[in-house]
Amino acid sequence: MQCPFCNHAEDKVVDSRESREGDSIRRRRECLKCNRRFTSYERIEEMPIMVVKKDGRRENFDRQKLLKSLILACQKRPVTTVQIDNIVLDAERRIMDRVEREIQSIELGEILMNELKRLDNVAYVRFASVYRDFKDLPDFISALEDVLTQRDRAVEPSKVKILQPKQSTPTIERSLFSTDDIKKRNEGTGL
Repeated sequence: MQCPFCNHAEDKVVDSRESREGDSIRRRRECLKCNRRFTSYERIEEMPIMVVKKDGRRENFDRQKLLKSLILACQKRPVTTVQIDNIVLDAERRIMDRVEREIQSIELGEILMNELKRLDNVAYVRFASVYRDFKDLPDFISALEDVLTQRDRAVEPSKVKILQPKQSTPTIERSLFSTDDIKKRNEGTGL
């Protein structure tokens, strides 16, 4: 294996370990020329998994792309990188267990959103807003209502504390009214 530091072609393996999942081998190597250490991974070469995009294009499944999008959605949230990595590992495992080697991007996004919804509602809404490409406020409010409905079912009624909003503070209302009805009702309040 070629050294990433000096490009020398000879090295020795210092340590070999199987990954936790058992799907790869991690090898620590030392260059025989510069004596610097580096890590390599060996995996079984499989037929690549293709992600079918909304416009019909096909891309190779990219684990790093999933990680990047989830890290962005979970930014400044109480979600650890281990939890994010576990979501991606779970999604990857589900895809690998399938017979067909293609997955629709919509299906992949749903898998990730369901895991995020269980983990952190704010991260879920952030991811969903980009993934579902919300065009306007009603789409966003609909997603928020789904999260609030799920949360309301999980909270015991005896533990709910009702707070009265201050008159000067605008609030987002959950209702069955359309956004036009809410706008008409709020016209006189300056909201």
